Amino acid sequence: MLATVDAALAELEEEPVVPEGETSLQLLQAIYKNRKQPLNVRVRCAVEALAHEYPRVSAVQVSHMNGQDFASALERAIERSKKPLPLPAPKTIEHSPQEMKGPMTRYRRW
Repeated sequence: MLATVDAALAELEEEPVVPEGETSLQLLQAIYKNRKQPLNVRVRCAVEALAHEYPRVSAVQVSHMNGQDFASALERAIERSKKPLPLPAPKTIEHSPQEMKGPMTRYRRW
């Protein structure tokens, strides 16, 4: 019985057969496809290989610079950001002097 347990442990500790000049992805694939490896090791290798097997979906911006390079467009944007924003002229409401002398019932709280 002890010999069978030792043989089973020796099989588990065997390195997977992978061709010479392997990449890390090929090694991970060989390990998670090997049924002799423990399940937790196979799952861990599959999770690590997942990022290399399927690309991530990400947002990509496509723009046309109209013959100008990105660096000069960035410099112009930085210069524009240093200038103060033009503020609109404040609205002024003109009242007649007679209106200002009377009671301010419109502004009184009841």
